[in-house]
Amino acid sequence: MLAESNVRALLEPFQLELSSSQISQLLAYLDLLLRWNRKINLTSIRTEEECVTRHFGESLYLARWVKLHGELLDIGSGAGFPGLALRIAFPDLMTTLLEPVAKKRAFLKEATRVCGISSVDVRPERLEEFASQRPGVIFATITARAVGHFNSLVPQALRVLKPEGRMCLWIGQNQGQSLRESSERMRWGEQIPMPIGREREIWVGTPKLD
Repeated sequence: MLAESNVRALLEPFQLELSSSQISQLLAYLDLLLRWNRKINLTSIRTEEECVTRHFGESLYLARWVKLHGELLDIGSGAGFPGLALRIAFPDLMTTLLEPVAKKRAFLKEATRVCGISSVDVRPERLEEFASQRPGVIFATITARAVGHFNSLVPQALRVLKPEGRMCLWIGQNQGQSLRESSERMRWGEQIPMPIGREREIWVGTPKLD
């Protein structure tokens, strides 16, 4: 298993400021992820080092540019990236993770327990169902990583995003044009390229006010 110094070295390109207790949470999360991944398909990445850079590093890189607060909704959380990882970086976030696959929800709940993370609600709904069933529930930040179908995702996400809120999407560079064409009601800021694997970016946008 990796030591704290190994994790810090692997995350150095992302220029993150993490405490020793946060690194300990990441290591507990990583150990659980790799053990569960032998039984259920949580990620195609199998090595500790690549999990740290691709999953934790890329998820947490948002913290270099945006300070999150209030309520966070993570769409299609999978193994918890970026939503659960960001909850470690921002301990005060009230976090909701949407994950329709039962086995992945079980992992997310176990990860919150093992890492000692509170204020996390793991939900089974897909975004459209969640937005329809919970009118009036709105979030300061919405995140999604490695997703497509922007023509449906963005409008549905806007239904539960505060007018002054942020939408943060982790996408490939070749998806940028499709995202712009599908989100006329969003104002996107400058894209954030990853320091490792620059074909991937984070797009941060806010709703256009009528």
